Amino acid sequence: MDRFSFLNAANTAFFADLYDQYIENPDSIEPSWRAFFQGFDFAAADYGSGATEVAAAAPAPKTTAATAAAPTADYSGIPEKLQKEFKVLNLIEGYRTRGHLFTKTNPVRERRTFSPTLDLENFGLSSADLNTVFDAAKEVGLQPSTLADIVSYLQSIYCGHIGIEYMYIRDPEVRKWIQDKLAVNSNQPSFGADQKKRILEKLNEAVSFENFLHTKYVGQKRFSLEGGETLIPALDFLIEAAADKGVEQFVMGMAHRGRLNVLANVFGKKTADIFSEFDGKDYDDDALFDGDVKYHLGLTADKKTQSGKNININLAPNPSHLETVGAVIEGIARAKQDRHYADDFSKVLPIALHGDAAVAGQGIVYEIVQMAKLDGYKTGGTIHVVINNQVGFTTNYLDARSSTYCTDVAKVTLSPVLHVNADDAEAVVHATLFALEYRMKFGTDVFIDLLGYRKYGHNEGDEPRFTQPKLYKIIAKHKNPRDLYAEVLINAGVIGNDFVSGLEKQYKDNLEENLEASRKRDLTIITPFMQNEWGGYNQADEQKMLETADTTFDKAKLDEIATTITELPTDKKFINKIQKLINDRKAMYFETDKLDWAMGELLAYGSLLTEGFDVRISGQDVERGTFSHRHAVVKAEESEEKVTLLNQLKDQNGKFYIYNSLLSEYGVLGFEYGYALASPKTLNIWEAQFGDFGNGAQIMIDQYISAAEDKWNNQNGIVMLLPHGYEGQGAEHSSARMERFLQLCANHNMYVADVTTPANFFHLLRRQLKTDYRKPLVVFTPKSLLRHPSVVSSANELATGSFQEVLDDPIADAAKVKTLVFCTGKFYYDLVAEREKLGRDDVAFVRLEQLFPLPTEQIKAVLAKYTNADDYVWAQEEPRNMGAYGYMLMNFTEVKFRVASLKAYSAPAAGSSARAKKRHAAAIAMVFDKNLFN
Repeated sequence: MDRFSFLNAANTAFFADLYDQYIENPDSIEPSWRAFFQGFDFAAADYGSGATEVAAAAPAPKTTAATAAAPTADYSGIPEKLQKEFKVLNLIEGYRTRGHLFTKTNPVRERRTFSPTLDLENFGLSSADLNTVFDAAKEVGLQPSTLADIVSYLQSIYCGHIGIEYMYIRDPEVRKWIQDKLAVNSNQPSFGADQKKRILEKLNEAVSFENFLHTKYVGQKRFSLEGGETLIPALDFLIEAAADKGVEQFVMGMAHRGRLNVLANVFGKKTADIFSEFDGKDYDDDALFDGDVKYHLGLTADKKTQSGKNININLAPNPSHLETVGAVIEGIARAKQDRHYADDFSKVLPIALHGDAAVAGQGIVYEIVQMAKLDGYKTGGTIHVVINNQVGFTTNYLDARSSTYCTDVAKVTLSPVLHVNADDAEAVVHATLFALEYRMKFGTDVFIDLLGYRKYGHNEGDEPRFTQPKLYKIIAKHKNPRDLYAEVLINAGVIGNDFVSGLEKQYKDNLEENLEASRKRDLTIITPFMQNEWGGYNQADEQKMLETADTTFDKAKLDEIATTITELPTDKKFINKIQKLINDRKAMYFETDKLDWAMGELLAYGSLLTEGFDVRISGQDVERGTFSHRHAVVKAEESEEKVTLLNQLKDQNGKFYIYNSLLSEYGVLGFEYGYALASPKTLNIWEAQFGDFGNGAQIMIDQYISAAEDKWNNQNGIVMLLPHGYEGQGAEHSSARMERFLQLCANHNMYVADVTTPANFFHLLRRQLKTDYRKPLVVFTPKSLLRHPSVVSSANELATGSFQEVLDDPIADAAKVKTLVFCTGKFYYDLVAEREKLGRDDVAFVRLEQLFPLPTEQIKAVLAKYTNADDYVWAQEEPRNMGAYGYMLMNFTEVKFRVASLKAYSAPAAGSSARAKKRHAAAIAMVFDKNLFN
């Protein structure tokens, strides 16, 4: 019997379905079919799925090593017509998989050549087959059609002005959905006359705005959108369509290129304000605000769509550090979702606009993409749009990445990518609406690669012909997208010859009026970002920051919280160590009244939750804590079910969120900063695994945390917990780089603290939410002190106390003191132990619990108490060029300090534990002997 006789009666549509099953799971089909498809795949192996760029001088080889090694299939018993049906199916698969490599998406130059091509010969077909009718056409939704018609159809879908990458998506239902969508009108735009006029109107605004600025502000930097103006109608249609699908809030982040155009023509920022910024006028605000360049500013606006939907749109402010804002907008979006739309994240849409060089080169993009599906960070899908100039400042794209596309990071999360010719306005809008439908359907990310060009250099004063002379000869002669689209509409009879000139005159007349109005003003008006979330909050200067906040808490309620967090559920079994830990917490609260660090911290969170505030903590290993102290989440022994006792409080009015983060600092801190920016009623904490790991997020610290209020008028209450202390763990696990944070401190920008008691930590955390303003808080948290027997507080100190910026020596007799030592953190306990060992009563230790704002008046009051002191010491365990010594020299001049510390070093600590102990002991000895010097 013919071994392929089972094929004779089969239908090709059945083959296609069966082949899809085979691709998904070879073992799911009958063995004879599996053997057949394996042989078919071997025969097709010379085509492959990889992409190789063909160099002009060297043709690519026809076979690869892998192909040469593949077994040869025996098709001798298969009817020839059936063989060709399968070859057509393979051709269809080729277009779906690699059609994007052969699109017409580059508006100013030919695309690179890739091999193998989609030529028929590469699939075992030829021009002789073009008039043959194939049933395989049903695979793409056609009736049985000639090969010529099938190829034409595939070219229209996959190789026109839109190319799409999606076949790496593993879910067959998602792939099928995409294929069905692409089949609608052969993936070609289909807009009515009014929609086409709307696209042209928004294109005219984009083009005319840039032309106006170019003539009125010659040579001024504006980072124009020219070459990518189709972004404006794309965003316009995106927002309108998203609102119709139920989206109520939009959160957008973008770099400087095109930002002013987006602000004016999408967000509706008053152009008079933009012109005032160009004229360089001072701000109408007071001394608490210094401002930023015009193309970094953000905006929040409430708008009504054309269909009458009320929406809130936000463009986050950003620094020049590209892609940083991407993490921030994800945090903003998540905060809005948690707070307003916990049951439907789709109602908040994050939109991230990238540059091609930045999205490929900046590592934070990978960090953000990796967050996309994590419980603590997902936002229901982000629409990413790359404004692809094909040049990064002066660097050609071939020097800017190893990947084929700048968007290849999308494959990390199996997100589809649409590559679009930025000159084709309808294709750009069509692709954008496709991306929106995908996001709303599947709740995951989608990327649009808007392939255009940059009309000028990196900025308008730069000369691009220095580095890309050939490209810029082409660009100089190239028509803008508005004029190209107008020609299409005129030829189609949609508009008349004077339509565009009328639009342009009306728009430019309006700009002229606003320019004249702006020049009658003396000052520039800056509207703070996202003020709708900040009603009732006021800005605070340094003096107000030093006022004592009421952080007391009812003792009976504190008892209730303590009861809840010291009792495990009885219907679950926990490992013995967890049971003991929880029992010990119960004893320390209700029996010994000696609360350790973790207990003070957890009670702070519980107290805020009962008062209606939310608490969110994220970072590496925060659920347990790097040093196994927190255990805010415990797990049942058998099921590993998570139990979070702080979400079981009796009178809980807020939500407690805690998430172990991915191994990222930069991206996660950016996310948490954004979250805090949108949620001032949340205690938002990011904890570093070790304090010095925070330097992985230095850009966020420099550009946002320390400077955002000064630059953009934005308050933020983000808390950074940075474990800090010298305990012989080497250079990377000792210092949180206190000196760097203190160098960033000025005026009223943030709090910096190094607290030493559970009670003070309790009140410090509560202070963050008990004031009518918000400031970033940097806390150098302990490691060994987490379990130090002296580092305890009573429940009453938590209930009735307040945050103490300065802690005076609790046992010293002021009259006997000759040496007055100022210090911070763990070093205090080391010094106290040495004093006790030496039996000295002439030395007193004063702890600065808050370093910024420096509580100068409180320090002076302490100094006044020690009238017999004549030796004033600044003591620190950090090397002399680190820690707080330099900061204190610069900011406190009431007395001249003698320094007791290690000498200056380039690394924070020695790698040898023996050497580290020796140096530490030497620093301690210097405190008690003024004749010793390092």
